[in-house]
Amino acid sequence: GAQIIDLMMLVIDVTKGMQTQSAECLVIGQIACQKMVVVLNKIDLLPEGKRQSAIEKMTKKMQKTLENTKFCGCPIVAVAAKPGGPEAPESENPLGVSELIEVLKSQAYLPSRDPSGNFLMAVDHCFSIKGQGTVMTGTILSGSVSLGDNVEIPALKVTKKVKSMQMFHNPVTYAMQGDRVGICVTQFDPKLLERGLICTPESLHTIYAAIISLKKIQYFRGALQTKAKFHITVGHETVMGRVMFFSPAPADFNEEIKENAFDFEKDYLYQEEYLSKDSKSSEENKENDQAGEIQLPRQQWALLEFEKPVTCPKLCLVIGSKLDTDIHANTCRLAFHGVLLQGMEDKNYAETFLPKLKVYKLKYKEGQVERVMDDYSVIGRSLFKKETNIQIFVGLKVKLSTGEDGVIDGGFGQSGKFKIRIPDGLKPDTKMLLTAASKKKSKAGKGDTTKEDESSKNDSAQPVAISLLFKRYVFDTQKKMIQS
Repeated sequence: GAQIIDLMMLVIDVTKGMQTQSAECLVIGQIACQKMVVVLNKIDLLPEGKRQSAIEKMTKKMQKTLENTKFCGCPIVAVAAKPGGPEAPESENPLGVSELIEVLKSQAYLPSRDPSGNFLMAVDHCFSIKGQGTVMTGTILSGSVSLGDNVEIPALKVTKKVKSMQMFHNPVTYAMQGDRVGICVTQFDPKLLERGLICTPESLHTIYAAIISLKKIQYFRGALQTKAKFHITVGHETVMGRVMFFSPAPADFNEEIKENAFDFEKDYLYQEEYLSKDSKSSEENKENDQAGEIQLPRQQWALLEFEKPVTCPKLCLVIGSKLDTDIHANTCRLAFHGVLLQGMEDKNYAETFLPKLKVYKLKYKEGQVERVMDDYSVIGRSLFKKETNIQIFVGLKVKLSTGEDGVIDGGFGQSGKFKIRIPDGLKPDTKMLLTAASKKKSKAGKGDTTKEDESSKNDSAQPVAISLLFKRYVFDTQKKMIQS
């Protein structure tokens, strides 16, 4: 419901300063609102002699808090809305409220509104008027509506005709984006709708899953992990949803991303968690990266899978939270915010839609060369388990730690060993290394056991490793292995 607000007032108890819920309001404001006025309330609780300095101190504190937000430098007004509290006599006049009204007048503006596109309205009350019909009041989020138009209540799959409309008790025949309006329809039970959306018939979709672009909220403590459940808020609705994070392929980390669009042609890299400066995966990258500069992608996405279907427009605001966090804990419950780019309307989206989404995991396997067969082939071990079907790996490229490129040619024996073809042949050094190692082995075989232990130690000190690197697409039903 916060996305219909053009100017917000953040009310702070001057004796307490920012509380957890004030911080959450500030976060929502940053996501959904453009302008703000801060009101320091309850100044009557400050002793008169120290009142001015206490107000100045809290004003400075608030300015510091807002420094790194879009509301930096916004007006801060001190008031006492009801001096003496609820028990005080009515004759007590509020303090500072006339100044607040002047500030609000100076901050008020006419936002640009656009009547084009489909009609969409957020309804916040629904009640019946005897002899008239059922009235739905709310704010128009997009498009416009006229008398006699048909409007749909998508959650109930019901369409009704607009019989009459009022704005602030005045009858009107037309209303558009940004207007507060009451729409009267007939033969509709108000108990069926308390809050929700009404729209141009068939313009909204009910979706079971969605792809969103997203940003982490900086005040949220803890990682955003794939497979975790969050409370997903879309418009007036909050439902539980499971997330899977993914980013561009590392080569495209710095590429400009088209806003409000998702490209199904591109490959994306699966992430165990959302990448941020403090995430585990970026720590690992930092270790691999000599300069220590963490490379973060410009944009990241998530696949949201809802526990129950959601009705919403495309490109709507999405907020993910952990609302089950203890309300008294001093911590931000809002975790991320984003834009809904693509909804999945098919209940069986996992079979019909997800295979189009090219998100891959990088798989890495390592084994050792067991022995040389000839100049162009070696036998490898420890890359596969005994029960692995090696046939599905035939034709995949591998690399030896000595630099040669090879191709898996097939299994060898029954214990998970395999044959590797080296198209360009083994380097003489590699051949010497491997022959020396296997000679040591056979020598040790003849001697006593302790020697054998020693020789295998020496052997393992410098084996030739085989590495196999491939991609596997998360939603590929055939689980194919792909190498670039």
